[in-house]
Amino acid sequence: MSGSAGAPLAFITGASSGIGQALAARFYAAGYRLALSARRTGEIESWIASEGLDPGRVAIYGADVAQVDSIVSAGHECVARQGVPDVVIANAGVSIGMDTAQREDLDVMAQTFAINNLGLAATFHPFVAPMRERGSGRLVGIGSVAAIRGLPGHGAYCASKAGVVSYCESLRCELHGTGVKVVTICPGYVDTPLTQGNRYGMPFLLKPAEFADRAYRTIEAGSSYRVIPWQMGVVAKLLRIVPNALYDRGVQGRGRKKRRGEQ
Repeated sequence: MSGSAGAPLAFITGASSGIGQALAARFYAAGYRLALSARRTGEIESWIASEGLDPGRVAIYGADVAQVDSIVSAGHECVARQGVPDVVIANAGVSIGMDTAQREDLDVMAQTFAINNLGLAATFHPFVAPMRERGSGRLVGIGSVAAIRGLPGHGAYCASKAGVVSYCESLRCELHGTGVKVVTICPGYVDTPLTQGNRYGMPFLLKPAEFADRAYRTIEAGSSYRVIPWQMGVVAKLLRIVPNALYDRGVQGRGRKKRRGEQ
């Protein structure tokens, strides 16, 4: 497709690196126009130049999803400048270890929720009404297999991603019958800056491009919920039914996510 206004449009947050950047590349390859949002807009600009993307098909919106008015304004600007997106992917997120016994880690938890949960809802907000009026669109929330069960030292992230899954399900029910689909994608382990410092094994690790290709097909199909890769989906289901006593013993000694400031 060309960069004309007739091409479909994807709005993606956290597009400066990792999964967000890989999703942007996959949707661009499929002929989409892109609306890319991040705090670090310079990194998006460098990536666009290095990949030789058509600037007529890409717009950049500087925004911080932790600040509601910032990301809401970016969404309204996108509608005014490029039109109502066909796909909105709330991908921006953080993953930081925490210890509830440490006062400063409560601030880490507050920041995690502000980005991973409130930021996701604020990302969707500008597009819900116009998508509903149009009768079509896909709102995509990026959860995690960490939503399935809590992990030691990972309370903020696990709780936030469980919140993503529940919130997206609520929104999906609210929008039932409107033509607007809500898609929840729970990645397993993907080789990105978010996971490269992990101090534990990461089975079924995917390259970002592999994940993006599978996610693209899930979004295009309008699936309501998908764990990627499917092997992690099986593991997640098994973990959900394991008795608590057995699960608690099984995660003892597991490496914990690094807390803020840890090397």
